[in-house]
Amino acid sequence: MGYFITFEGVEGCGKTTQIKLLSEFLVTRGMQTTLTREPGGCPIADKIRAILLDAENQALSPLSELMLYAAARAQHVTEVIAPALEAGKIVLCDRFCDATVAYQSFGRGIDRDVIDSLNLYACQGESPDLTVLVDCDPQLGLERARQRIEATSGPREERFELEALAFHQRVRAGYRQLAADEPDRFLIINGADTIEHIFDAISAQVVARIPEELRVVC
Repeated sequence: MGYFITFEGVEGCGKTTQIKLLSEFLVTRGMQTTLTREPGGCPIADKIRAILLDAENQALSPLSELMLYAAARAQHVTEVIAPALEAGKIVLCDRFCDATVAYQSFGRGIDRDVIDSLNLYACQGESPDLTVLVDCDPQLGLERARQRIEATSGPREERFELEALAFHQRVRAGYRQLAADEPDRFLIINGADTIEHIFDAISAQVVARIPEELRVVC
């Protein structure tokens, strides 16, 4: 089996930049990796992503939102994550089930038991071996996210960025609680630091945790 690494954090924390840098770093060292993301990661899940992140869908209810995330995840696990892990690859996923707990339970207020049950089915037995939490103040993250959105020419995926600051503060608190509950799985990184310093911290600690048989160095 492979090794499953997820990256988590509030909007604009820098996790997407860092997961791409880590993927490139591991590939240059001869490691077999699969880089993917949620929501999305495969054609059907990408279509669900477009619904979930479109700012025009403000009327989407919290329960509908939750169900769509579960559906996208189930498809993603079936098509991408499970096969890659079975092939012995290092899977790097930008968000996974922890995001649903942080956003839909802590953020939206949906009962945790409901979310845990849905995640159990959607994940189909797959769970992260290591989760990198890029932690930063939501205000800073939102400022970064809005700058990124304004500079993007494609679809404006900003439904969550339009939420009130209090929502994002609850999400951050949720992530911190998850990390406190599972300290052995989580690696907490200061997202307010420079891109270079964050990457140095992540790369050194992640490589040390990857099983030796997967750490092939060219």
